[in-house]
Amino acid sequence: MSFQQGLSGLNGASKQLETIGNNIANANTVGFKAATTEFADVYANSLSGTSGLGTAGIGTRVSTIAQQFSQGNVTASNNSLDMAINGGGFFRLNNGGAVSYARNGQFQLDKNGYIVSPNGGHLTGYGVDTQGQVAAGSPSDLQITTADLPPKQTTEIDGQLNLDARVTPITAAFNATDPTTYHNGTSATVFDSQGNPHVVQTYYVKTAANTWSVYATCTTATIPPAAVATVTFTNAGVINTVTPSPSPIALTLPATNGAANFSVNLNLTGTTQFGSTFSVNSLAQDGYASGRLSGFAIGNDGIITGRYTNGKTSTLGQVVLANFRNPNGLQPLGNNQWAETAGSGEALVGAPDSGSLGLIQSSATEDSNVDMTAELVNMITAQRVFQANAQTIKTQDQIMQTLVNLR
Repeated sequence: MSFQQGLSGLNGASKQLETIGNNIANANTVGFKAATTEFADVYANSLSGTSGLGTAGIGTRVSTIAQQFSQGNVTASNNSLDMAINGGGFFRLNNGGAVSYARNGQFQLDKNGYIVSPNGGHLTGYGVDTQGQVAAGSPSDLQITTADLPPKQTTEIDGQLNLDARVTPITAAFNATDPTTYHNGTSATVFDSQGNPHVVQTYYVKTAANTWSVYATCTTATIPPAAVATVTFTNAGVINTVTPSPSPIALTLPATNGAANFSVNLNLTGTTQFGSTFSVNSLAQDGYASGRLSGFAIGNDGIITGRYTNGKTSTLGQVVLANFRNPNGLQPLGNNQWAETAGSGEALVGAPDSGSLGLIQSSATEDSNVDMTAELVNMITAQRVFQANAQTIKTQDQIMQTLVNLR
């Protein structure tokens, strides 16, 4: 008489209880994926193959313990480096040259500025080129550089003004310190090659019908007192000509503190002469001073954008994700990490929200996908299965005892 079926059932139920217990133990583990125990029946083999029809099997066995890579709930956090993947994919980590994959997005900065997991693995992604653009290619360790953002020299001032057509022409010589010698003025701060600020003041003097002279001064340099340009308007109030031609108007500014001399173009395209009060509708310049990193943010596309004290932003890198044709073929490594195997296929690496890869949600983490209610019900079921298999062994023992007692 065989005890094999009952024993295999006990082993299978015990393994299922182990799996359920591990799921429950990791119900609060960020990025954890629940597993299920899958069984297969067992039949004895003979020389001619499987036993004949009508033969009882010899029990069960655990065919695999499969992880369920379903989406877990996303919970907001206060750490700007926390990331949750909404959709498919894994974070790609570099552990001293060994690559692993994880759904746990609890990251922080180490002393060298690298983005690391709680176990010290470096998060990988794409770096940036000299132009500040993401350089897609082979992923590398992502590092947040705290170097100052270099200044950018101003090359152009774009101004859109309205000059009052109703004012009376002025014939007196222009004097920046005498408001009676000009009608209106406005200013813009420009920057030299070292990021030193210079305030350029422009003045507008109506000299005849539809004709205006433009003068300029600078707080840190001398601009010749002569008009830098003459602007004429059509009868409809739009610019007709700008002299000297072509527009924009070039202003040469001697720099200070050892910076090089530079030229700024004053572009008045869009300026009008209407019968209404003087107004500055738009005034912008394209330079800025240097800035220190004050913070950074991670977008849904994985791009890390740095914020600087000069009000500018700069791309610092891009987080990449990896996916597999068969995630169940990944080898669990512990510490919320998996390794690529022949069964999983090669990693498909790319930017978030491309192909089968999901989006990244910053300042958030993905909860474990363990359903506690379902696990407790499964535990009761596994316990009953264990008890039932124990009962078959007990019954077979009683039958055997009866047979022995026949003598």
